[in-house]
Amino acid sequence: MHILLVASAYNSLTQRVHAELRDRGHTVAVERTPDGDAVREAVRRHEPALVLAPLLKAAIPADVWTRHTCLVVHPGPVGDRGPSSLDYAVQEDAGVWGVTVLQADGEMDAGDVWATANVALPPLAKSDLYRGEVSDAAVTAVLLAVDRFASGTHVPRPQSAGGGRVCARPYVRQDFRRISWEDDSTETVLRKLRAADSRPGVLDELLDGEWFLHGGHPEDRLRGRPGELLATRAGALCRATADGAVWIPELRPRRDAGGRSFKLPATLALGRRLPPLPDLPAPLGLGDHRRTWSDIRYREEGPVGVLSFSFPGGAMSTEHCRRLLDAYRVACSRPTSVLVLGAARDFFSNGIHLNVIEAAADPAAESWANINAMDDLVEAVLTTTDRLVVAAVGGNAAAGGVMLALAADEVWCRAGAVLNPHYRLMGLYGSEYWTYSLPRRVGGPMAERLTSQALPLTATAALRHGLVERVVECGPEEFPGEVTRMAARLAPNPSTQSRIAAKKAARERDEGVRPLAAYRDDELARMRRTFSDPAAPYHRLRRAFVRKESAGDTRPEEASVAAATAAC
Repeated sequence: MHILLVASAYNSLTQRVHAELRDRGHTVAVERTPDGDAVREAVRRHEPALVLAPLLKAAIPADVWTRHTCLVVHPGPVGDRGPSSLDYAVQEDAGVWGVTVLQADGEMDAGDVWATANVALPPLAKSDLYRGEVSDAAVTAVLLAVDRFASGTHVPRPQSAGGGRVCARPYVRQDFRRISWEDDSTETVLRKLRAADSRPGVLDELLDGEWFLHGGHPEDRLRGRPGELLATRAGALCRATADGAVWIPELRPRRDAGGRSFKLPATLALGRRLPPLPDLPAPLGLGDHRRTWSDIRYREEGPVGVLSFSFPGGAMSTEHCRRLLDAYRVACSRPTSVLVLGAARDFFSNGIHLNVIEAAADPAAESWANINAMDDLVEAVLTTTDRLVVAAVGGNAAAGGVMLALAADEVWCRAGAVLNPHYRLMGLYGSEYWTYSLPRRVGGPMAERLTSQALPLTATAALRHGLVERVVECGPEEFPGEVTRMAARLAPNPSTQSRIAAKKAARERDEGVRPLAAYRDDELARMRRTFSDPAAPYHRLRRAFVRKESAGDTRPEEASVAAATAAC
């Protein structure tokens, strides 16, 4: 069946729906449609059998939905209506929620129901849930709705048929999100921060400026006057609440003289405004009993080491890469036979940190520093020959983040993850030793196809192409425990030691044929030419992504997919 996806942005859910429908043999066109006229024009050009809207902020025109079946994905249960459904659910700690696929009609979110799916909402950030549990439920409902439409016999039911209550609520404004540092408990502050992540953030006053706060994590030991800044850690700020404290990883200024503002690590965003504060690095081995924030953690279970990391938006700055490399070296000094890299929910990695690069005094120089730091990390993984390394990809990955995973001996990917193994859409050739890692896994022709077509892949498609070794069928919350159990079964296997010996011999053979340094030099020579050329498309595309501006007339597939997966 020919299906047209219309979306306000080619975000993570749109990408996943796109990839899942392709996997099932449908021909799928995707159009970014910021308004009703764009929807009308897209339908006219494609003449689809079905119109599907995974994310649409504009109403579908009446002359479209009266002539074509148009299905809309609403991130709320039957009867829920409004543009901020998930925001309310997270801030009010709903616990159990739903996703509904309904038919477009004259009233937003009020059409007949084609499919619905329930979803559990653990106390986490909205964007994390959207890419995880909500995405899983949405895909289940979408595929069911598409099958029902294809049958030609299904009759959708009116929302009133179940006798449920209609709950229409307005867009969540900042007065509803506002934090009262004097009065709000830590849990209340966390719910407000989580419900606003990743957009729009919670507007607040801080150090004589107005900032949107992004991200929120509890702190169990530090205390101070409500609203007081207490400490820093890995770019984040710790701020006192009425009964405790929270960590805030990112800030965005309300206004930016240079154009639209964008998120940055909190300490970088504040710059010289930041007063002297104690910097409190977290130990790698934080126990499960601690309620504090750390973006890199290490633990051991017998012969298995687990190095987990979680960076906001999956972006890895120069500093992120260097700290993760230091932690990786510590992990490699431990007496383990299997090292799991990743094993966290949400993003694995999306490669270099475009926001930090954009904010740099010299973006070209910071681009160069960042890509070299990524290369150093990937090289360390590629040259680890005394143990098996497993990349545990619990969430989406793109560009250099995919290549980081491919440097491992095995890649275990959660079934709901979406991979974008390419760089072209940001105007880059790419590095991270991809010219070595990708062809050795999938072959030269397939490597060329994946990097030139620049389309998202489901975990199942990645398995079929040879990018991953295992697809783990579980929810986002179960993924870390499941991969640790799988690694624990792998470690004592008699074949593990022979595999370690074999991989050492293979690395030596490969080095004799062509040294890793040669791959890196060739890749970086191309990257350097791009970074140093002010007219290179990379600079325009980066600026457009970071500042959420148009990069020109491009199809969604030609947008920055690595960046798009970071959007809620």
